[in-house]
Amino acid sequence: MKRILTIDIMRGLTLFLMLFVNDLYMKNVPWWLGHTEAGFDGMGLADWVFPGFLFMVGMAIPFAVQSRIKKGNSTWQVLQHIFSRTVSLLIIGVLMLNASRLNPELAGISKNLWALLMYISVFLVWNLYRNISRKAIFILKGLGIAGLLFLAVIFRSGTAESPGWLVTGWWGILGLIGWGYLSAALVYLVAKEGLLKTGLFWMLFFALNVLSQLKTLSILEFLRPALGILLEGSTPLLVVSGLFFSLILRKTGAEKWKQFSTIGLVLGVLCVLLGFVLRNWFIISKIKGTPSWGLICTGISILLFVLLFLVLDVWGKTRWSSVFKPAGQNSLTTYLAPNIIYYSVWMSSFPLFFYKYLENPVLVITGSVVWALAMIGFSALLSRIGIRLKL
Repeated sequence: MKRILTIDIMRGLTLFLMLFVNDLYMKNVPWWLGHTEAGFDGMGLADWVFPGFLFMVGMAIPFAVQSRIKKGNSTWQVLQHIFSRTVSLLIIGVLMLNASRLNPELAGISKNLWALLMYISVFLVWNLYRNISRKAIFILKGLGIAGLLFLAVIFRSGTAESPGWLVTGWWGILGLIGWGYLSAALVYLVAKEGLLKTGLFWMLFFALNVLSQLKTLSILEFLRPALGILLEGSTPLLVVSGLFFSLILRKTGAEKWKQFSTIGLVLGVLCVLLGFVLRNWFIISKIKGTPSWGLICTGISILLFVLLFLVLDVWGKTRWSSVFKPAGQNSLTTYLAPNIIYYSVWMSSFPLFFYKYLENPVLVITGSVVWALAMIGFSALLSRIGIRLKL
């Protein structure tokens, strides 16, 4: 099957929106652009963006796995790659989560410097090195690993009377992606291209999400510290939904675009409607990961993908989308590289983010749009000079 441009573009678009909403200073912009509170029954733009990215993680899995198989990888090698990638995402996610918890007095290092060194070390370890010797790669990766170990050893949180160390917590954004990727990738290895089997797994995670929200899984409470994200069902539900829809695309093919678009339109509308039906029992809440929120986000993702697919892959209107393509092809670099700039600026106290505190909402929003676009360009520049994360 030929490469579907929409997969890269929609992934890049969701990353652009993630950078945008993460940069917004919500005090001076409309509420519907940001995240809603945990107890609020509703959602804003930011409450869809991350689920949209998770959906695209699932859509890419069949293409990525089949690409490895075509290159001669065995099932065992593919499985090794899946676990290696998952562990990498969990490690980076936990480090990112803990950066804000550091107590500078106990650790002997400022929060900004600890975080900056952490991101630099991450790039050293997981960069895709090209055109340099194995010895140089060994040294650079070794420096990165040593840096992460050092930062982990000196990390302290809490107080002098009650010091703490690194916690897994909710695993951070990348950790959630890791758990979602693991669940969907394993589903694909088991169900392969089978729509029925994949659909049953989708329903399994939906059921787990519902039961978890109803607090009826107390018998599995002992597994929650390690496998809580899977038991809650919300994150796997979003990724497996993308996997399921990807299989529909693979079976219909771009040639049968009318059939695919019709199925997508019906499925997307049904997911949104079912999400609103479930609102009678579960509020729409990203923070709580409710099934109503998950299905509405899935429906939105399906409908947006169909629209972009028609525009890009069927009608060939691609010129406007070129700005998002680098982000879609270098998603991890695009997401993490801005943090190096953030912490560098905060350490120097340079007023780069002055636009956040302007009173005019339009100027605040424009500033964050420019920032997000600039970070996509920054990621593309890094890729050109040989800095590109690859797990």
